[in-house]
Amino acid sequence: MDILKGLNSVQLDATKVIDGPIMVIAGAGSGKTKVLTHRIAFLIENGIDPFNILSLTFTNKAAQEMKERISFMVGDDSSRNIWMGTFHSVFARILRVEHEKIGYPSNFTIYDTQDAKSLIKTIVKEKNLDDKLYKPGIVYNRISAAKNSLIGPEKYITDSEIKSTDSSTGRPKIGEIYMTYSQRCFRSSAMDFDDLLFKTNVLLKQNPEVLYKYQDKFKYILVDEYQDTNHAQYLIIKSLAARFENICVVGDDAQSIYSFRGANIQNILKFRKDYPDYKLFKLEQNYRSTQNIVEAANSIIRINKEQIKKNVWTENDRGSKIKVVKTYSDNEEGKMVANSIFELSSTISTAYKNFAILYRTNAQSRSFEEALRKLNIPYKIFGGLSFYQRKEIKDLLAYYRLAANLNDEESLKRIINYPKRGIGLTTINKAIICANNNDVSLWDVINNPSQYGFELNSGTQAKIEQFTSMILNYNSRINKSNAYELALEIAKSTGLIRDLSADRTPEGIVRFENIQELLNGIQEFTKNGEDETLIALGDFLIDVALLTDVDKDQDDDKNKVSLMTIHAAKGLEFANVYVVGMEEDLFPSMLSKNSRSELEEERRLFYVAVTRAKQNLTLSYAISRFRWGNLIQCEPSRFLEELDPKYVEQKFNSKSQKSNYPKSFFKSDAPPLKNKFSKPLAHLKRVNQLNSSPAHNDKKDIQKIKIGDQVVHERFGKGKVVELNGDFPNTKATVFFPSAGQKQLLLKFAKLELLKN
Repeated sequence: MDILKGLNSVQLDATKVIDGPIMVIAGAGSGKTKVLTHRIAFLIENGIDPFNILSLTFTNKAAQEMKERISFMVGDDSSRNIWMGTFHSVFARILRVEHEKIGYPSNFTIYDTQDAKSLIKTIVKEKNLDDKLYKPGIVYNRISAAKNSLIGPEKYITDSEIKSTDSSTGRPKIGEIYMTYSQRCFRSSAMDFDDLLFKTNVLLKQNPEVLYKYQDKFKYILVDEYQDTNHAQYLIIKSLAARFENICVVGDDAQSIYSFRGANIQNILKFRKDYPDYKLFKLEQNYRSTQNIVEAANSIIRINKEQIKKNVWTENDRGSKIKVVKTYSDNEEGKMVANSIFELSSTISTAYKNFAILYRTNAQSRSFEEALRKLNIPYKIFGGLSFYQRKEIKDLLAYYRLAANLNDEESLKRIINYPKRGIGLTTINKAIICANNNDVSLWDVINNPSQYGFELNSGTQAKIEQFTSMILNYNSRINKSNAYELALEIAKSTGLIRDLSADRTPEGIVRFENIQELLNGIQEFTKNGEDETLIALGDFLIDVALLTDVDKDQDDDKNKVSLMTIHAAKGLEFANVYVVGMEEDLFPSMLSKNSRSELEEERRLFYVAVTRAKQNLTLSYAISRFRWGNLIQCEPSRFLEELDPKYVEQKFNSKSQKSNYPKSFFKSDAPPLKNKFSKPLAHLKRVNQLNSSPAHNDKKDIQKIKIGDQVVHERFGKGKVVELNGDFPNTKATVFFPSAGQKQLLLKFAKLELLKN
């Protein structure tokens, strides 16, 4: 077959150069994978032994797809001999072959993150260090960063700058933990993921014969997503390519978004200095998106100073302009997006799999998950757990569930010693045996240990009594107190919030944000009651149980709306994309405003988000969000201001829409932003809000509702009116909801949407 068929002129040029260093700058949707695969096939067709080709990727999926394409072009016999895979898989393969050089057996274990953190936890305990200060996640991240910078434990503990940094954070013993951790890993014949890069660098540096061996073997090296390489990966590649310099790197500096994982954009920017005689090819034709989206993306990224200049273009249709939608709250934003997906999927008869909702942080998924469920729109969380399946959420919900049902054994086991209160696993296991022997619940045993012959020392008994007293207090108020007030008290008084807020790692911050988002959801739940009756925590638990009910469909997750962070969306594409939460301090993140380089990475992240869309792109922001029960005012993201207005749809509402909240309601513990948003966004005048709903239903709409009508409720989803009682304006409707059963609603407050038959 013709290897070069289907390539454009630039792709063809990049493919046909066999020898020497090559850099391919590939704009979004320009076919970089196509160039890589065709180039490898071209090398083989021109007599290069597949054994001499090394191809490095960042994901197993990418490697597998490339291997399948190459196999189709040159046959299985040739393709299977290429060294192709992720950095970690390829280097692990080398280390297993050369294991004796570094003193490891060939069958060494690879520790995952949890294994590593567990070992660190053990070491901290053995050294009698404060486990609240030396949290495994914090220590692990510090060790990981050191390894990716090729700093071993010996260098770590002697480096004055590192020692000063650790001391300033109150953790001067991290170096000591790092040393012990390395020794214990070695003793256990184990490496963590960072070791696969670190040890490969050590192997090549300390063993010139090994380096020569692999330089001679890998005469042709190809690297995908070069902009995402860290220092350790960069040095390995540079070392291996040093002899022949037949290296081809493909990437896009405009999509460098992983600095938090150690990625260094300078690696791709300084390629020309590393290889002065390099050849540069720019893939600028976009095959993915409409002209409007491509040009809008160009207008965004050209603001960045650190970049390789390019001008991405497309022959695709002009397409529709980008919609910018203002909503009054994050919950309304969720409903707007869900309604838009519902309407668009019905109007153009497109499958749900063609829709994606992209957000800056995982905590934002809640309002969208709930809104989609209420419209019975199937969805999947991509690259992460469903909001209510995340550990920290399940932990707090376990407290709520136990408060509502003292016999909930799973919830009890989950939180009896979390946060730590000195009730050990041995004690819990003995209590479970006692409960089984007496055929009673676990709660019965721990609440009345003497009654069931459960013997405890005085210290443990006091701790258990303190725990049971706390839970009984919550239990007595579960259906008597305001849901949000009790939920917040439980989160605080149990120590769960304190425990999470102490962890300032990126992962810890995300967990803390998720708890905040759960409480925001409960706050919204209490405000959305149909009447003035008390909304208790027990009511919320019933509601959330419906939201977390496991789907029983067997569609293999194929036809579902995708929800994901923008980081997780890199490399993917969808016909219809919603980028949500476009607000200052959310996107760009509050943590990214310390330097120009950090802000430029956030702008690259926005560029990635925009370029995921093939046909339709909607950007949305809320003017208010709940934070710890307070409704705060939000500023639109500066990135919206940076968009060239000619690419933005300017659709005005026929009626003026004003916030229902008084000015005094907007409270914030953060200082007001001092930036260009002190003036209104001129080109972001009011865009049509696909579901802006007033506090009360319109009188005419209420009077239209009759028995037998199909309606949609914002919390209960679709339903059917089965009975109407009372005269307007106090008409009550009895509505049957398949997801929630029969409900009585006061129409003027119920916010029902009448569906057309």
